[in-house]
Order: sequence, then C-alpha cells, then structure tokens
Amino acid sequence: MIITNNKLMGTVLTKSTCNQQNDINDINDILKMIASSSRKLFQRSCTHLLSAPPASFVTKKGGRALSTSSSSEKVWNVYLSGEIHSDWREQISKGVQEANLPVSLTYPNTSHEDSDDCGAIILGMEEERPNWDKIGANMNNIRTKNLIRDADVVVVRFGTKYRQWNAAFDAGYAAALNKSIITLHPPEISHMLKEVNASASVVCEEPVQVVQTLAYVIHGSLPEPKDGDKWFPIADWLGKGNPNP
Repeated sequence: MIITNNKLMGTVLTKSTCNQQNDINDINDILKMIASSSRKLFQRSCTHLLSAPPASFVTKKGGRALSTSSSSEKVWNVYLSGEIHSDWREQISKGVQEANLPVSLTYPNTSHEDSDDCGAIILGMEEERPNWDKIGANMNNIRTKNLIRDADVVVVRFGTKYRQWNAAFDAGYAAALNKSIITLHPPEISHMLKEVNASASVVCEEPVQVVQTLAYVIHGSLPEPKDGDKWFPIADWLGKGNPNP
C-alpha cells in the first residue's frame, strides 16, 4: 500500500508540475501577444505623427509667416454690444464664418419693441413709463450681464445717429470685469468716446477690422495692410526698437 501510494502521489505531482508549466507557457504566450500588439500600436502612432503634414503657412507682405488653426482649438465667446439699427452684427457674423474662426457670437435682444415691452408683456402693464421701462430693463439685464460675464471679448459698437447710453454702460461693465474690449465706431466720434476707447484693447472703424482682429488674435493671420503700398515694417519706417543685434 505504501508503494502504491508513493506511485500515486508521484503521478499527481507530475501532473501538477505539467499543469503549472502549461500555465506558465500560456502566460508567456499572452505576454508576448500583448508586447507585440503594443509595439505595433506604437509604431503606427509614430508613423502617423511623422507622416502628418506640418501646419501650413501663408507669407504676407514683409515676410510674415502665419500659422493656421488646429482642430482642438478654443472656442472664443464674443459679445456684440451696441446699436441695433444697422447690419454691423451680420457683417461680423459673415466674416467670422468666411474666415472659419472658432468664435461663438452673442448679443442682446436686437428687437427694439421686444426689449421695451418684455417686462410688461410677461408681468403686466404699468401705469407709469418709468416703471414700464424698469421691469423691461431688469429683465434684459439678466441676459446682458451673463453674456458679458461669459465673454472672452466684448465688441461695443457706437454710431453717429443714435446715442448709445446702454453700449457705454456695457463697456464700463466689461472693463470692470477686466474683459478684452474692442470698440467699433466711425472716426468722427472718436473725441466723444476717448475715455471709452482708452479702456479698449483695439479701436476699429469698420466691422471687417473686428473680424481681422479676431483672426489675428486666434490664428495669427493678418490681412493685406490697410495702407496698401504705403505700408512699411516698423523697422524700415521708424528704425529698430532695440539697437543691439
């Protein structure tokens, strides 16, 4: 019986050892497969990176090399404040689309009648004009304050025909929030707006200049010089700012 048991135990041990060896072989095979797959994946990634085309460049007058945008770029929130009697917002919207800029445009309610009567329509009419205006203004301020607060850039438009008190207030509110401000108005009212313009990063005369400013800030792209053939780089026009090489 003892001999028989020894033989039986030996057989069991032998089978156990074989099973363990088979398990080890299986694990080694799995590890080899994982390593092979990882190596192939790494090689494909490297090949993709090496074969990817570099950012394209456009050379402008003066030898300026300007890069294009990437697919994962930031979306800029731009709030358009100011008069509602001309198509300046539509011009900026069209220019942003044509330039393929990652910009989200927001603006106040541009229906004059709705912005005047919204409070009275929803809450009921008031007997006095100041009260009528107040409930409407308070309702409009919910939109205005939140959109300016969320904006990366605030564009404030002033015209010559209407006095834009609200636009001036929007500019002050944006300045208090340390927002980047672009003012837009014809040159003949620059003097009246000198304090507002002093708080702006850029002062534009035409909607297209707003689009061009956004294109430069976002993509680094520049248009042809406004002064045409009269334009010179600053180093040629006024000399080098730093005399040291």
